[in-house]
Amino acid sequence: MSEEKIILNLLLINKKVMPKVKIPQKDLTKEAPRSPHTRLGGFVILARAIDKCRATLARENGEYEFNCPLDSMLFSFKDVKGDDFKKFVATGASDEEIVKWVKKNGAPKSSVEIKRWSDTTEKENYENETEDKKWLEAQNKKLGLPKDGTLFDYLDADDKASFSGGSNVCL
Repeated sequence: MSEEKIILNLLLINKKVMPKVKIPQKDLTKEAPRSPHTRLGGFVILARAIDKCRATLARENGEYEFNCPLDSMLFSFKDVKGDDFKKFVATGASDEEIVKWVKKNGAPKSSVEIKRWSDTTEKENYENETEDKKWLEAQNKKLGLPKDGTLFDYLDADDKASFSGGSNVCL
C-alpha cells in the first residue's frame, strides 16, 4: 500500500487533517507481529497490539485481529478502550508516544503493578479455566510444545509455523 493510501486511511479514521508521518509498520500478511513477550514501557502484549493496530489501519493485518481477547487483556488492565487506542495510533504516534499514552490514560498503574501484571500475564496457561486449558494443551501438542506451555509461547511458535506454512490463530 502506498504512503498516500495509508495517510488517507488514517485521515478517514480520525476525520481530521494530520501531518504526513510514516511510522514503520509490519505487513502482517508477510511477517508476524512482535512477540507478546516483548515489553514496551514494562507492558507485555503492547508491542504486539501496536503492530496489529498499525497493520489493521493500513489494511495489511492479514488474519491477525486487533482488539482481540489478547489485546483486551492489556486494555482491561489499563481500563482503556481498543477504539481509543486505535485512534491514537492512527495519529502516526511512535512506540514511545504510544507507551506514554497508555501510561497516561485509563487506570493509573505504578511500575510495580505493571511489572506484576506483565509477569503474571506472561505465564498464562489457563490453569484455572478447564476448557481453555484443554484447548491450549491441544495446540501446544500440535506444535511440539510442553503440555503446560504458556499462551505466549504457543503464540510465538504458531507465528513461526504460520510463516513457514503452518497454522495461524492470529491473536
